[in-house]
Amino acid sequence: MSIEPLSWGRGSTPQGDRLPTPTSAAPEGQQWSMPARSANLDAVRTALTSENSLGVVITGARGVGKSSLARAAVADLGPDVWSLQLRSGPSGPSTPYGCLSFLLARLPQAYMGSPTAILRGITSLIRSDAAGRPCVITLDTSACIDDMSAGVLLNVLLTGTAKIIAVAPNASDLPADFHWLLTERKLTEVRLNNLNELQTRQVLLSLLGHRVASSLVTTYHQVVGGNPLLLKALVTEQQLSGNLVLSDSVWTLRDKVVLDGAASLDDIVRSRWSRETPETRDVIEMLSCARRVELAALTAIYGADVVADMEDGGLLEIDDSEHRWVSLREKYIGDVVRTWLSISRRRELRSVLLGGQEPDPAAMTVEELMSFAAWTHECEAELSPQLALAAAQAAVQLFDPRFALTYAEMVQRTDAGWASAQRQKAAAYLQLDMPVQALSALDGISQPELEALDPLEYAEVVAAKARVMLCIPERAGKVRELLAAARERLGKADNNSSWPAAAAVAANRISLSEFEYQAHAGDYAAMIPALERAADPAGNPDTGFRLQCAIILMGALAMTGREMDALGLMRKLGGQLTDASHVVGLRERYAREAYFVALMAGQWRRCIDLLSPFSTGQPHRLPYRSAATELAAGVAFVFSGRGETALEPLISAAAQLELQPVQAALRTAYAATALAYAQTGNAAFARKYLTKLQRAPGKAGFATESIIDFCSLVAGRWLGDSEAVAALKQGARRNLEAGRHTVAGIYLLAATVNGSDADFRLLEEIAGRRQGPLADVSRLIAVGSRTKDAKTLLAGGEIAATLELDAVEARCMALAVDFARQDGDALSARTAQARLDILAATVANLPIVPSSGSPLLTSRERQIARMAGRGVSNRDIAMEMGVSVRTVEGHLYQVFTKLGVTSRGDLTGLV
Repeated sequence: MSIEPLSWGRGSTPQGDRLPTPTSAAPEGQQWSMPARSANLDAVRTALTSENSLGVVITGARGVGKSSLARAAVADLGPDVWSLQLRSGPSGPSTPYGCLSFLLARLPQAYMGSPTAILRGITSLIRSDAAGRPCVITLDTSACIDDMSAGVLLNVLLTGTAKIIAVAPNASDLPADFHWLLTERKLTEVRLNNLNELQTRQVLLSLLGHRVASSLVTTYHQVVGGNPLLLKALVTEQQLSGNLVLSDSVWTLRDKVVLDGAASLDDIVRSRWSRETPETRDVIEMLSCARRVELAALTAIYGADVVADMEDGGLLEIDDSEHRWVSLREKYIGDVVRTWLSISRRRELRSVLLGGQEPDPAAMTVEELMSFAAWTHECEAELSPQLALAAAQAAVQLFDPRFALTYAEMVQRTDAGWASAQRQKAAAYLQLDMPVQALSALDGISQPELEALDPLEYAEVVAAKARVMLCIPERAGKVRELLAAARERLGKADNNSSWPAAAAVAANRISLSEFEYQAHAGDYAAMIPALERAADPAGNPDTGFRLQCAIILMGALAMTGREMDALGLMRKLGGQLTDASHVVGLRERYAREAYFVALMAGQWRRCIDLLSPFSTGQPHRLPYRSAATELAAGVAFVFSGRGETALEPLISAAAQLELQPVQAALRTAYAATALAYAQTGNAAFARKYLTKLQRAPGKAGFATESIIDFCSLVAGRWLGDSEAVAALKQGARRNLEAGRHTVAGIYLLAATVNGSDADFRLLEEIAGRRQGPLADVSRLIAVGSRTKDAKTLLAGGEIAATLELDAVEARCMALAVDFARQDGDALSARTAQARLDILAATVANLPIVPSSGSPLLTSRERQIARMAGRGVSNRDIAMEMGVSVRTVEGHLYQVFTKLGVTSRGDLTGLV
């Protein structure tokens, strides 16, 4: 055992020639985890500084940062506290005075005659070393300490010689005397748990020093289960492997986390592995390969006792589903153990679980298919064509395009599902933003092979080809011809069949592609009548087709000024999706369209809600958790005028998409980020992202392109670009002519911050063709700006406030201030000015600044006005703020002038 001053770690010189003994529980440099442990640090500090406390016991599992917290607490006490660190060694309780041996060696021979003398001698020696300073002893126990050491430490505490920080996995690992002190509340227990996801983010920020992508935080948190020690090891390994990269000042992942060769984590797992029984190791190996196994199957192979013991020991977790799936509680253990296993061992485990019988893909969920396919692939075994095709489809659905390509390649040309596998390839290439390769995969299906397909598969291939061609500008014009040819062929083979005959289902699939083509081109008004007929339950028994048409209709209504009808249909469809749960990707399609509908209606809060998970363990409502979800959140925030809030997710999304492009998502990220920076007044960075946008190739459908175009033009407007304003007005007229009244209104609202009477009359006309509160806001702004009516603008601002559209509300209030002062309407001027004062906290760069009167209240003026409005006297205000009475009077004069009030009573409710 050894004792050492903790201050050595802060650069002071050790006394004598002994070197510090390293501890395996918390490696040097783990102070990076402290920002996430601030509440725990406060609890330890309180226990050490409380007059009636003898110290603190820090407990928790290995690697959670117990020793690190202890060191931070001691360092926090400063240089005026003398600190000693004691550690129990491998001999544990078998050696008397084991953890005090270093002090024992320094005692004169006269103290060695009896335990009582030793106790007095060590206590005296500690007091002498402390030299009158308070003393804190850190006891870091990896094993139980002996009774003699415990007795000495108890005396040191009870005599007030020192306070203690005891570190142990559990309070039960400490001597019995410490349990008594805990019971008597002389010692405080601080229990450390693994980090939650927010704390994991804080630790990663401290470790890496730059922004971190949300997907990175989530992935790392899931891999290590929130264990700080493992998190540090994982970060180190991923940096060395090149998978953790800094992209445009954001740390993100280049690809999936693979722990093959992760030496630090390997050592940690091997240490734990060595303590497990052979039966436990077998179960760990099985779950490492299979990822999860039904409880009944696992207990049938290994026995209920083994599984129960592992669950009690925290190794396993069993979910509450009907199948009672069992998986390893700490995912990293499985990832590491899997790298140890030979191909033959993996095949052996697979054979044991399957019992020689291949599963039925039709009875498996997408997650099960992915796990089974990955295991089979790792065994270098062959998947049956049926399973390979199902796994490829599952990978596309879970947005794992590389695995989708791997599995689709396993389906040979001679197999029955080869054409379907080519469709999955095309979908995977599209997800990777590689439309040319996607089209090549579909063109690989020869004309004879195409003719030999059954009607439904033929229609699916044509629909996939149409979707790919829309992403290639030079081929998009040929989509209508492709669909017409397909309809002609299906018409010849139809023989007047009706649903659910294959020919009728195939014809519906081509009709759906025709609607998708029209939506891509922005031809919404023309297709609404046909969509309404197709979405009518009374006239269409094909539930999947009907719901998909209704989803497209939802977006078409939102674009053409029928926002409230779209929102009503959105709510209605939300409860009907389970009727067509067999339709692959239906829920994801609904989520994307619902997001867009809410965005067009000005209901950005609902957009954010759509990004939340249904419940724990279920996929997000939007199809991709990482970059696309952050991008969607950022776009919603910039549409609300919250540029500062939008920057965090947008910068993260852009960094990820630069490494892994996803169709037009990168261009959307650039445009939205430019607008967010413009809203915050950062012109240089706004122009930087506008330049990136100009250099990024690609073309998306009308809905996405309208968002990109709108964000880039409004960013230009914020930057004072007159050409951007002109382009917004031209876009408004172009959309108006096409019947896209919602888009026209949004464009023109942004373009008329400094508009003419003609602009405002057109804005009012467009608002009259729309539905909902956003249309009402546009109309009131148009009328109020044209007639210079402050009350009308105040009414518009109130509606904008209910939608939490801060920038729009600020525009209304700034104009209302000017017009009210011009008309001598003091009450309206005060009300508008007070709202502007409040909005100044969230809108960093106002779209319009009042041209008359004084600027907004300063923070000090606002503070003084609040107190004055509550009836506090000038003298009391001066004493509270530490200024003179004359200064208070001067500030109040400015407040009265700016707000147009004449007494303190008028301030109530304004500030």
